[in-house]
Amino acid sequence: MSSNQTTPEVLWAQRSSKTDPAKNIIFLTISVPDVPQKSMELDLKPTGLTFSGHSDTKKATYHLELEFYDEIDVEESKTNHTARDVELVLRKKDPKEEYWPRLLKESKKVHFLKTDFDKWVDEDEQDAVADDAGNNLDMGGMGGMGGMGGMGGMGGMGGMGGEDGGFGGIDFSKLGAGAGGMGGMGGMPGMEGLGGMGGDEDEDEDDDMPELEDGKGVPKTETGKDVDEVPEAKGETDASATKTAAKIEEVS
Repeated sequence: MSSNQTTPEVLWAQRSSKTDPAKNIIFLTISVPDVPQKSMELDLKPTGLTFSGHSDTKKATYHLELEFYDEIDVEESKTNHTARDVELVLRKKDPKEEYWPRLLKESKKVHFLKTDFDKWVDEDEQDAVADDAGNNLDMGGMGGMGGMGGMGGMGGMGGMGGEDGGFGGIDFSKLGAGAGGMGGMGGMPGMEGLGGMGGDEDEDEDDDMPELEDGKGVPKTETGKDVDEVPEAKGETDASATKTAAKIEEVS
């Protein structure tokens, strides 16, 4: 069975701390899919590491040698093997505030080594990042991030009830009774000044009011003068009064 020797892809990131050794670390991920633990060897030293492993499904043998920029504490470093890769959290030996300028001893660029942007944080921003991956090697999603859990469908909207009670003052059972002219709107917050919303009805009543009359019960024109029929109306009234008085005398 033929086998191809391959240098695996390596991703790296780091943190630094002069006072907290658990935050003075290197994140290292060696991408070796389908390499069972029984078919791999990892030799970790203070100055570097050597890895080799074989994948039957990929029909490939992986080999990697790294010489670190500075020393690490092997005893305090951690390793985790998965079906896709080998993940390591390497404890830097010397606690420093400054980042390592690079991962490897030599400054030349190598094609298989890349920055792990999912874990990388700039040196001046690392204090603002809550990250416990150094203490928990189950680094699915780098812990702490948790797939940005807690969005919960944007919970807390509460039916848009955050402003003026969110229609909480409406008694919907009374809306039917106040439908005419929109009466009964007083239950809505801030609508108290609208009263019963019955303005149209009041205007109709004003339009039907009779014209003003003078003391004689005779309507006036817009100018306030008596209409032409006033004298005639007065005469008819006197005549009626005379007839009524005559009838009274006859009865007596």
